Amino acid sequence: QVQVVESGGGLVQAGGSLRLSCAASGSIFSINAMGWSRRAPGKQRELVAAIASAGSTNYADFAKGRFTIARDNAKNTVYLQMNSLEPEDTAVYYCYVIAGPATYWGQGTQVTVSS
Repeated sequence: QVQVVESGGGLVQAGGSLRLSCAASGSIFSINAMGWSRRAPGKQRELVAAIASAGSTNYADFAKGRFTIARDNAKNTVYLQMNSLEPEDTAVYYCYVIAGPATYWGQGTQVTVSS
């Protein structure tokens, strides 16, 4: 069994920063990639950022220049540093872990950006 647990969400004013963390634990033998997606109210889930085991990264256009994804392979942990947050970034942020053929999702953490 695999557990994926996010933390670090909350309420922040526009222009502020938040750092999300996500730790995977359990029967994980090899993680291929980790990442974050989000779902804003009334919208579909969208990719935010992803990072491969070798460190290559991929960002959504809205995240480029503002968000940074990083991972600690030894801890099976991925981070998302979010700067210059905007009200449009308000969403539930979900962490995911790709290990072999399976994708595991966290329960989500709420990020609310006030104007």
